[in-house]
Amino acid sequence: MIVLGFDTSNYTTSVAAFDGTRGHNISRLLDVEQGSLGLRQSEALFSHVKRLPELTDRLFSDLPREEIGAIGVSTRPRAVEGSYMPCFLAGHSQAQVIGSVLQAPVYEFSHQQGHIAASLFSSGHMELMDEPHLAWHLSGGTTELLYVTPDGVNVHAEKIGGTTDISAGQLIDRTGKLLGLSFPAGKQIDVLSQTAQDKTVFHVKVHGTEFSLSGVQNKVEQYHNGNAAETAGFALRCLIGAIVKATKNALQEYPCKVVFAGGVASNSLLREKCKQMPCIFCPPQYATDNALGIAVLAWRAHHAANL
Repeated sequence: MIVLGFDTSNYTTSVAAFDGTRGHNISRLLDVEQGSLGLRQSEALFSHVKRLPELTDRLFSDLPREEIGAIGVSTRPRAVEGSYMPCFLAGHSQAQVIGSVLQAPVYEFSHQQGHIAASLFSSGHMELMDEPHLAWHLSGGTTELLYVTPDGVNVHAEKIGGTTDISAGQLIDRTGKLLGLSFPAGKQIDVLSQTAQDKTVFHVKVHGTEFSLSGVQNKVEQYHNGNAAETAGFALRCLIGAIVKATKNALQEYPCKVVFAGGVASNSLLREKCKQMPCIFCPPQYATDNALGIAVLAWRAHHAANL
């Protein structure tokens, strides 16, 4: 049996297929004008509607239609009351149409749950789907430290920490705009930072597992002296210092594995600084927005429903 997955976030259009063992994800970033820090929801929704036929055609080119048994889709950012973004309507609509044509059930999940599942599957730690663990969701719109517990074939994520204002991704993208980089700026900031020589850092105040990043943005603007590599390095050192400290504090109360998900989780300096803790990082392509985690969850849900 093959299941399909759809995820239409505010940054990326993604489609995936999963057979219980192997998965294939096809993603494409939404187009953003130079100098912009993202898209309005109406623009993102329109972009997904235009992009989905192309990606779905590519996904279906090698799939035997008769083996498609179920479809999964992300319908909201988080599995909490009031969580909603119009951009997810594009994937939801596509999934419902294909489900109707193929007479296949459609399973709905949150974008955040998909991130966690993708990280666990691609890192080889699917056992944690059935065990309590910590998870960081670090992305353009979210910086949350979660306590994750099993919830049937899915997971329940309770926020226990993170940023109190702007997200890690927003800090990175605003730094990128300051340096004249294209959006999203995560990969470019990462590469630039690797040649930085200065070790200056602004120590963010971390209260338990929470911290503010708006002050870091001001410090980055003050630090910037025209050297892109040094500015990128400074911004990342400040950000990652806060994440590492909050993680250490959380581990005192929750002594378990820590899974990293979201685009910022692909950062090389973050991975280096977390080596001495029980942290799990997935391949970078599955840290960023993708539909593979949604397909994995759909496979688990459909398998359980047919036992």
